[in-house]
Amino acid sequence: MRTNLSPSTRTAVRNLGILAHVDAGKTTVTERILYLTGAVHRRGEVHDGTTVTDFDAQERDRGITIFSAAVSCRWRDHRLTVIDTPGHVDFSDEVERSLRVLDGAVTVFDAVAGVQPQSESVWRRADRYGVPRIALINKMDRAGADFAAAVASVRDRLHPAPLPVHLPIGQEADFCGVVDLVAWRALRWDGDVLVESAVPEELSAAAGAARRVLEEAVAERHAEALEDYAEHGTLTAARLTQALRELTCDGEVVPVLCAAAYRNIGIEPLLDAIVAYLPAPDEVPPVSAADSADGVRVRSADPAAPTAALVFKVQATATGRLTSVRLYSGALRKGDHLLDTGTGRSERVGRILRVQADRHTEVPVAVAGDIVALVGPKSARTGTTLCDPAHPVRLEPPVSTEPVLSVAVEAADSAAAERLSAALARQAEEDPALVVRTDPETGQTVLAGLGELHLEVAVEKIRRDRGLAVTVGRPQVAYRETVVRGVSGLLYRHVKQDGGQGQFAHVVLDVAPLGEPGTTGFEFVSTVPGGHVSREFVRAVEAGCRDALAAGPLDGRPVTGLRVTLVDGVTHSKDSSELAFRAAGRLGLREALRGSVLALLEPVVEVTVTVPADVLGTVLGDLSARRGQILGTVTRGTTAVVTASVPLAEIFGYATRLRSRTQGRGTFTTRPLGYKTAA
Repeated sequence: MRTNLSPSTRTAVRNLGILAHVDAGKTTVTERILYLTGAVHRRGEVHDGTTVTDFDAQERDRGITIFSAAVSCRWRDHRLTVIDTPGHVDFSDEVERSLRVLDGAVTVFDAVAGVQPQSESVWRRADRYGVPRIALINKMDRAGADFAAAVASVRDRLHPAPLPVHLPIGQEADFCGVVDLVAWRALRWDGDVLVESAVPEELSAAAGAARRVLEEAVAERHAEALEDYAEHGTLTAARLTQALRELTCDGEVVPVLCAAAYRNIGIEPLLDAIVAYLPAPDEVPPVSAADSADGVRVRSADPAAPTAALVFKVQATATGRLTSVRLYSGALRKGDHLLDTGTGRSERVGRILRVQADRHTEVPVAVAGDIVALVGPKSARTGTTLCDPAHPVRLEPPVSTEPVLSVAVEAADSAAAERLSAALARQAEEDPALVVRTDPETGQTVLAGLGELHLEVAVEKIRRDRGLAVTVGRPQVAYRETVVRGVSGLLYRHVKQDGGQGQFAHVVLDVAPLGEPGTTGFEFVSTVPGGHVSREFVRAVEAGCRDALAAGPLDGRPVTGLRVTLVDGVTHSKDSSELAFRAAGRLGLREALRGSVLALLEPVVEVTVTVPADVLGTVLGDLSARRGQILGTVTRGTTAVVTASVPLAEIFGYATRLRSRTQGRGTFTTRPLGYKTAA
């Protein structure tokens, strides 16, 4: 169904994210956007540690984005809120939380490498939330840059309909500008100066052919454009722009631009494309939310509607706690009281801040469509909804990734143990992908996360920000247990009588694998004949079964990949209760698991290794020794790219080994693939 693009006061706003694989240049793109829009007066450089969005000390030391950062700027009477997101797979949850509240995105690709592993990961996450995108082929000035090949990799690996709206002028080091196929003009950059001219004669034929391909692709997908094309044999710039906008907002096409951000080439047309093609807050589909009283309530970007905002980031700063929210409806003013539907607590808005990375500007009011930070809420966590107390509503929170790696952390002395506990709790509050728990056998505090770098950054942040000396144990992989062969008709009767009201619950359970080996998740089904067990007791049985999944009989690991069916049950008129049926579900499933055949699952990652072709054999042998399964090998000139699936446990120390075997010339990236049966 075509999106309704009716004009409103919120059409002058764009909320977008910059997405990419690590080192594709997205932070440089963000810095150039800020500079060209006048938000900053000096260009920041990643290698100099002077960027606005990479303001954390670790980001500047490591030269990568770790934490998502929001900045605001203005371009052609539009206010842009831009979130620069991390590119490393260990910080993918930062990307997830940002995508949940964005209306559009610019996905940056390296002109030499094309689609890389994390490019694919962030693209799929954007698909999950239906975020319209523009693709930017960056680093067109690099040796080996190939615009057509990069566009083809987007089409082949990501399967959208990429439509180039640019044609590069020059190649590699001679890249100096673009032909704008929509406006039919040439744009060249002489240093920082943009020069517009007619399309050069030597590029006229190629540009004309590319324009025809663009017009035909748009006409195939847009009814009104097809009528114009059939009548006139061409499309005007205005018709082409409008059709591209509607198709982009509907997710049917992805406009593709090219640039060399480091040399300041291509950023102005990118800003024009953001305004022209990406949707405003009131041009995206309404947000549905569960409402305990009325079932489902739909919220739109209406400042006059009851207030509803989603918390997507929590930060502890030197001046206090900042709660970043996307306001979906209504308006916020200083002193307003909001309901936290997660805790049921009332939260007061002390101040409303427009965020510029680590700097803030206070504003008197925020309205639907705004992304702002609030000072005042004390207990709101990431994913919770803050809303009008008279109209309670719960918005869908962002999906959180399950940790796959953990380390034991200890304070250097007993006096600092309490401070360490508080610091870890604060870290987990800021980053929900971090989980803190106590090992029941050793009593150690365990910090779990999404990878070695994720945990390393978290521990280093505690050391730097809190001044704590912390000892860290060897990383441990998050293994899981799964059902290979289950049991049927397991009968469990929970009976307890201690003088007062008794407890009685009788359940019959079937346990079976959820899918193929390596499948994760849990499914609960009830096929109890009507009237045997009430709905409340069925829910209690499910809750008890979920309790039993915390530790399996094989190795005490969490259990996943199973389906539990409640086949039958018996209740007692006086002694049956939700508590009794929850206990029956927990204890009954534990007994069923002891009678099942289980297997251990281990997390697996896809490793993409880029090495000189002359050491390819050595690298393949090393991956095989690490129980790796080679998925593909591609040779590009003197460089070989190997893709393999490798158990996460075998990746520890691989960076050092790869450097030593390739004389420092090899690099690798990883992305999660899921779980497989442990060897």
